[in-house]
Formats: sequence, structure tokens, C-alpha cells
Amino acid sequence: MEPYDLATTVLPGMGREEQLEFLASLPPGRAAETLEHLRPDQQYWLLHHLPEDRGREVLNEMSSDAAVDLLLSLHPRQRSQLLEWIAPQYQEELRRLMAYPENSAGGLATVDYIAVREYWTAGEAIEHVRKVGREAELVYYLYVLDAQGHLVGVASLREVLLADPRTPLGELMKREVISVPAQADQEEVGRILSRYDLLALPVVDDAGRMIGIVTVDDILDVMEQEATEDVQRLGGVQPVAEPYMEASLGVLFRKRVGWLMALYVAEALTGTVMRHYESFISQVVALAFFVPLLIGTGGNAGSQASSLIIRALAVGEVTPAHVLRVIWRESRLGLALGLSMGAAGVLRALLLGTAGSIALTVGLAQVAIVLWASLAGALLPLLGKKIGVDPAVFSTPLIATATDALGLIIYFEIARLVLGL
Repeated sequence: MEPYDLATTVLPGMGREEQLEFLASLPPGRAAETLEHLRPDQQYWLLHHLPEDRGREVLNEMSSDAAVDLLLSLHPRQRSQLLEWIAPQYQEELRRLMAYPENSAGGLATVDYIAVREYWTAGEAIEHVRKVGREAELVYYLYVLDAQGHLVGVASLREVLLADPRTPLGELMKREVISVPAQADQEEVGRILSRYDLLALPVVDDAGRMIGIVTVDDILDVMEQEATEDVQRLGGVQPVAEPYMEASLGVLFRKRVGWLMALYVAEALTGTVMRHYESFISQVVALAFFVPLLIGTGGNAGSQASSLIIRALAVGEVTPAHVLRVIWRESRLGLALGLSMGAAGVLRALLLGTAGSIALTVGLAQVAIVLWASLAGALLPLLGKKIGVDPAVFSTPLIATATDALGLIIYFEIARLVLGL
């Protein structure tokens, strides 16, 4: 069975003591791979309760990015204990990676890559791969470093294997290397890997020295996590780290109640607006019949726009610098959608037997509300990105709530003008 299956299928069906016996029976490398698919708290408990010599072996076999994630999640006292189990040279590399933000390229990087020299021959490089390749995260790329550790090129293992053994790597390597700075956000790393169809991406510091690599399998995990968080935020829920069935009711309550309360307070503005126009509504009661229709359509239009922009921001199709182009596009689109929905609103009002003036009011209000909601739904995520807030925070419930109050004001003010009240 694969390590993932062992971690998700076999271990959960065992008691604590059985889990420890099972891990102790596996080769250290396989036990380490199995642990990497568990949560940090589970990893620590198993490592801590294994015989110390066995725990040391397994910990030192873990990939550096997984070890960094584990160490950063622990209490400082627990972290210090595990760091003492790690070989000194490996310990220094892990400390360096731990200095970078968790969601950065440096925080995701692993130091388990194959480094070679430009003056080596293809034959010497292949011998080096045979010596160290088993401990490398990826063997398909050989990273060419100078004496100071600067990344000067990358060679494909395929090209090296097919070349004459006497050919210098300097003739085989590609000097224009696609790399990312250690401070780059993990979403940017994912976009670059996808854009250039790479299996791994080298990470360098400000001086161009090689720090490590981010592999495509790590980025797939990150992208799944990012997508999960975005979907949860779009539904008006704070991101939940645990799987739904494993999260306690208390955790789910805390993650949901804050947004519900905030939206409740915001929605109270709608009631305030209605109260402000109470005497106005009492004069033309028929206006109240169309309130749910108008603000519902506005909320839906805003949610559509925000969903499109949030996704476009996530994949790099749109940036805050495109704000004027977005305004121009959404203005035209919002007007076209508003006219379509306005015509439907007029027809609906006439079918209900209301006066033509009220039908006209409903139609004009629908145009204005859809236009406003489309612009708000598109611009709020851009504003969030500009000020460093996750655009997904401007979720469907938030956009709908934000458009309700102003939509009512638009509706009643248009009614005031059309009906002459």
C-alpha cells in the first residue's frame, strides 16, 4: 500500500499502541512518508511515543518541507526537543527554512535537491546522482551552483543521460533559469509552476543563492488548501483547518457564528432603511411588494461579479492595476443585465395589475440596482487585494448584504422622483 493509504486507511483503524507498533515495523523512510500525510499534532504524538532511537530515525527521514511544517506547529519546548533529534547539518538547514513565512516559497521549499557544478562532466554528474539521488525529493532536474551557492543553471537528467559522458555540464545546462524569490507567495509559485509545466521550481534568496526547491506535489496540496479556504470564505465561513467530519461542533460554531453575527448587523441596515421610508411606503403600499425581488436580484448580480473577479484574481488574470478596465467592463455588462432584468420587472409589475407608474419605477430601479451591484461586486475584491486582504473575504453573503441597503435607497428615491411624492 502507498504511504497515503497507510496514513488514511490503516492507521485510523488501529489503537494508539497498535499504531506505534505498526510504524516501528516499517522501514524509517516509509514510516516518515506515512507520517507526512497526518496532521502535525498526530505526527508529534507518534514521534514522541516511539522509542527515541526510532523516532530520531523517522524524523530525519522526513522531507525538509514536511519537517518544517511540523516544527512550526509545535510549542517551543516541543520544537526544541525534536530539533535535538535532528542531525546538526540538517538542523541548520531547517532553521533557515523556518525563518521564512509559512505561506511563502521559502516556507514551502525542501533542501532535498541535487546540486552539481558547471565544470563536471555528464559522467561525473550521473555518478553523483547515484550517490545522493535516493535522498532527493526530485531527480529530474540537476541544479548547477557556483562555489558561493548561486544558481547559475539547470540541467535535465534526460539530457545528461543521453549526452556523451565526457560532455561538460556547462554545455548541457540551461542558463536562463525560472526561479522564485524566497518571499514569493505560495499562490504565485503555483501559477509559475502551472504556466511553465515544471515539476519543481528553484527558490533563491536576495543574492541569488539557492535555498531549495518547491515541487509540484507540494503545490497541489497548497492549491487544494487555498481553494478550500476560498470556497469556505465565499460561503461566509472562517476557514476550517480540520475535515468537516473531524471538526468538533465547537470549532464549527466558532467559525460560523462570527460571520453570521456580522452579516446580521449589516442586514439590520436594511431594516433601518425600510423604517426611514415607512411613511413613504404607507402612501404607496404596492412598492413594498417588489422589495424582495429587487434586492434579491441585486444581491445575485453582485455575487456573480464578485465570484468572477475573485477567481480571476486567484489565477492571475486580473490585478488591482486593471481596476479601470474592470469598471468599464462591468459598467457595460451591468447596464445590459439591468435592462434585461428591468424589462422583466416591468412585465411582472404589469401582470400583477399595478399602475404603469409603479411598473416604470420597478423597471428603472432594477436597472440601477443591478448596475450598482455589479460594480460593487467587482470592485470590493480588487480593493481587498490592494490592501492585502484575501479577496474571498468579500464573499457572496457579504456582497449581497452590502447591496441590499443601498438598493433600497435607490428604489425609494427613484419612486420619489417618478411618483412625485
